Amino acid sequence: MTAVAAVAVAAVGAVALPASAADHHPGRDRAAVFISEVQYDSPGRDNRSNRSLNREWVEITNSTRRVVNLDGWTLEDEDGHSYTFDHFRLEGRSTVRVHTGVGRDSRTDVFQDRRNYVWDNRSDTATLRNDHGRFVDDASWGHHRHGGDHRGHRH
Repeated sequence: MTAVAAVAVAAVGAVALPASAADHHPGRDRAAVFISEVQYDSPGRDNRSNRSLNREWVEITNSTRRVVNLDGWTLEDEDGHSYTFDHFRLEGRSTVRVHTGVGRDSRTDVFQDRRNYVWDNRSDTATLRNDHGRFVDDASWGHHRHGGDHRGHRH
């Protein structure tokens, strides 16, 4: 497994992305809340230990100065596994890391409390929706698409 890596911009028709990649999208600096990075292939052994599960994560960033109430917002994969934020406020100019495994929620880390991996190493899409179910952002990796945004991340 590889360590966290950053990708500036994925080329059209890119075949592979690293196990973790930062999103850099044109116009992204105007977005208030977005998926900023995903670690979809947890470093180390994939043995379903809580430590391994928690090394799989998605980061959500608030680029504004104001607090954003994420209560009821969802983060979902292509298979329909969904995490719902519960009474969580994301401070201005901050990031929260959504881990797959079990843990104690804080201002910077929340936990899905799952016993199995969520993010597919080969290809998947993380989709963020607001409390009304409206699309906010997504991040995809491993898909062989021509054109459009490529946002790498995942396990």
